[in-house]
Amino acid sequence: MSGPLSHLKVLDLSRILAGPWAGQVFADFGAEVIKVERPEKGDDTRHWGPPYLKDSEGNDTVDAAYYLSANRGKKSITVDITRPEGQELIRSLARECDIVLENYKVGGLAKYGLDYDSIKTINPGIIYCSITGFGQTGPYCNRAGYDAMIQGMGGLMSITGVPEGQPGAGPQKVGVAVADLMTGMYAVSSVLAAVVHRDHTGVGQYIDLALLDTQVAWLANQAQNYLTSGKSPERQGTGHPNIVPYQAVPSKDGYFMLAVGNDEQFKRFCAIAGLDDLPEQAAFATNSARVMAREQLVPLIESATREHESDWWLERLSEAHVPCGPINNLDQVFADPQVQARGMVIEQEHPVAGKVRTVRNPALFSASPLEYEQGPPVLGEHTEPVLRDTLGKSAEEIAALRESGVV
Repeated sequence: MSGPLSHLKVLDLSRILAGPWAGQVFADFGAEVIKVERPEKGDDTRHWGPPYLKDSEGNDTVDAAYYLSANRGKKSITVDITRPEGQELIRSLARECDIVLENYKVGGLAKYGLDYDSIKTINPGIIYCSITGFGQTGPYCNRAGYDAMIQGMGGLMSITGVPEGQPGAGPQKVGVAVADLMTGMYAVSSVLAAVVHRDHTGVGQYIDLALLDTQVAWLANQAQNYLTSGKSPERQGTGHPNIVPYQAVPSKDGYFMLAVGNDEQFKRFCAIAGLDDLPEQAAFATNSARVMAREQLVPLIESATREHESDWWLERLSEAHVPCGPINNLDQVFADPQVQARGMVIEQEHPVAGKVRTVRNPALFSASPLEYEQGPPVLGEHTEPVLRDTLGKSAEEIAALRESGVV
């Protein structure tokens, strides 16, 4: 293994997205990640399709694209944790690992002897991260939590979508499961902080991470706008609550994104747009003034941008160092020369499909470059080698476990 975390071993008991996303980042960074799945069924997302991965003959496999997006680089083993023999296998693996990731309901693993209090008795240095919808405490702790409902409860949908009073107004969910993804990223950073703490003190610890907590935390400037003003932010469409103009604007043939970040950029935009008088007016001279005069200013800008095609604007604004960009669909994203130059799509070997393409981790390390040696595993692909090489099970013992349905 290579990568900056090649000295760490992760036991991934999680399913769906938040936990698996964290596990994939650990795998990308070089950690050995052992993903435990249910025999025969596996992670729920294996079946969240179409689309499904195609085999080498072009037929659908049993693995959905959704699963592929969050499980690259892991070793998949199947274990029935409801069986005492399965529980003992998990405890044996936890004894050998540095980190445990799980997203069972509150108290769900205690009945199997796989909760933190049980695991730390056999591995005091373990970093054990529990991901739930609402955390281990509070009146909602026993509720199930899914990304879409968390986006609503956590305020994100109240600030996402077309403004009230305009056609198509109403709350909108973000197009990917951002509450899950951000919780996965917070899991990575908090676990690594706990690893550093353990390296200094020798003490492991428990991490309680909730989707709702995460969603509230990453409201960022919008949350602070509310705490500072006492006023709930409203939906701005593609607009920015604190910067104007900073939104999608119409062109002669579509839309493009205009992201003016300061007064000098606004002056340069106006010079190109034929609106030279605007920066001289007190109502538009500063960003603070423009935020207050948003409803007056935006129609003037949109009237000007409709005069030319998007490419005309993108070329001239970019030359003048006014931040702007196209609004791409995914065909255009992956055809973009910058995305291609950065090698954002990687290809890996796959035992059924032959090859599988995924999106690489965005981090580029100079001293410990990442090597994507293994694609998303098929269900139970590594059960035998993990039981043999990590736990020292004999061929006869593994055969007996298979025969009894434990693995």
